[in-house]
Amino acid sequence: MHMHAHRLDRSMHRLMTDLFGPLSLHRFGHSHDEDETTDEDDVLEQFRKQAKAVHEEVVHDHDVSCVEFLGSTGSGKTSLVERLVERAPPEETIGAIVGDVAGDDDARRLEAHGVEVVNVNTGKECHLDGSLVADAVAEFDLASLDRLYVENVGNMVCPADFPLGAQARVLVVSTTEGDDVVRKHPLLFQACDVAVVNKADIADAVGADIDQMRDDVAEIAPEMPVFETNARDGGGIDALAAHLTERQHAHPH
Repeated sequence: MHMHAHRLDRSMHRLMTDLFGPLSLHRFGHSHDEDETTDEDDVLEQFRKQAKAVHEEVVHDHDVSCVEFLGSTGSGKTSLVERLVERAPPEETIGAIVGDVAGDDDARRLEAHGVEVVNVNTGKECHLDGSLVADAVAEFDLASLDRLYVENVGNMVCPADFPLGAQARVLVVSTTEGDDVVRKHPLLFQACDVAVVNKADIADAVGADIDQMRDDVAEIAPEMPVFETNARDGGGIDALAAHLTERQHAHPH
């Protein structure tokens, strides 16, 4: 079984159980290569359909702005969401779905800001998927929400193939990851809509060249806007918030 099939195996197992029940399951990777590829494509298509259903329910049916944040553990995803929440209009009601392998540390941080949070522990899964997000969405009163943030599990590989139904996917990298982080993960950048280079204030201290990171984004994903932020102190957050608002109004659905 090739590495991609290994990565999808657990998500496939859950989805196939949901769709067909346990008697219909078979072990992926124990067939001919052509059949294996077909199985994998079929399951990915089902996840895409689930993501579309989430998008229809959240964005179309209830007019809730939905933004997903992706990136490595420690890149600053939760801090960025905190700063965005702090800048939200007082009348805006915000919810968040927080994905982590284990624990509720990030969820509790957002709850402290008055955000209604659904915490999703994935266990051995390295990403959220449409079925997990759909289950989490069911916990909200969507009629009362204005905005929904989805924080994916900290990972720079697995989430690329699993859209979650958001209007925008924001990929957060930090200067502490090294200025080669962009070119090491081209597929995830190409699967997202906005790039954020966080911890920009310490780039010199950690020897990271932000111009190089910007150039790499421009080569890998030419149309992708890039924002430099310092989520701890709030630097660059206003520009990111304005862009997300403009994006919502330009592409409401």
